[in-house]
Amino acid sequence: MPEPLLSEPPLPEPLLPEPLLQAVDLSRAFGTVRAVDGVSFTLPEGGSLGIVGGSGSGKTTTARIVVGLERADEGEIRVRGRARPARVRGRAQRLARAREVQMVFQDPYLSLDPRTSAEQVLRETLRLHFPDRNPEPRIRELLDQVGLGTRAADALPRHLSGGQRQRVAIARALAVEPAVLVLDEAVAALDVSVQAQILNLLADIREQTPIGYLFITHDLGVVRCVTDEVLVMRHGRVVEAGATAQVLAAPQHPYTRLLLDSVPHPGWNPDRIVAARQELSSPQAPPHRRQK
Repeated sequence: MPEPLLSEPPLPEPLLPEPLLQAVDLSRAFGTVRAVDGVSFTLPEGGSLGIVGGSGSGKTTTARIVVGLERADEGEIRVRGRARPARVRGRAQRLARAREVQMVFQDPYLSLDPRTSAEQVLRETLRLHFPDRNPEPRIRELLDQVGLGTRAADALPRHLSGGQRQRVAIARALAVEPAVLVLDEAVAALDVSVQAQILNLLADIREQTPIGYLFITHDLGVVRCVTDEVLVMRHGRVVEAGATAQVLAAPQHPYTRLLLDSVPHPGWNPDRIVAARQELSSPQAPPHRRQK
């Protein structure tokens, strides 16, 4: 009789790369208001994730928890698989934490020292985080990376345009070589043409580095242009999540459809939007289900 054929052992499944950033069941309450309620997401290395929603949706509180400006009541943030401690002690731990996640705020004028030029901002940041390095070559590299010339680098914030100030803020965030850059309505205060310049700049930086972006915005146009995946938040919860193109082309949740319908377009009827918003907020409306 022929010898039975020996089956080859199955090949081991390839290991999936560790997410760059992971939020696990984040919750945060202010009194009786649950600003963030069981929010989870992952951001891969080099990825771009958008969190959208109206005022009071919890998107900014979520961003502040990721950065460390707020503490979650429950849940945790992991960077490259390691849980970030809720509390940090000592200068070394604070600096190490800052090098993991940096934030760019909506109004760069308020986040910049009005007495310090762009070049001085970068020099101080580099000396703080990398005291053993010569900061000068890195300063020139950062200024070139964000498209600021020598004249703008020497100017105080009040002498710069809004777009130039935001470029300074982005350069300062990049100076510490973060794994994740959180952008909280970072182009909302800029006019449309400058918005496009900053978004193109961020796209170029993403191509050049493995940095991951977390965009916090109410602007679906920004989400469509610069994110791979999107979360839609309402009342502190994620009501819809998925690939950006899929969610915006075929939204499943009524709130996502409301956000899309609220963007002015030919045939736009604001009265219909108001009625839809009232219907969605009425006690008789069916409860929304969280999307996994």
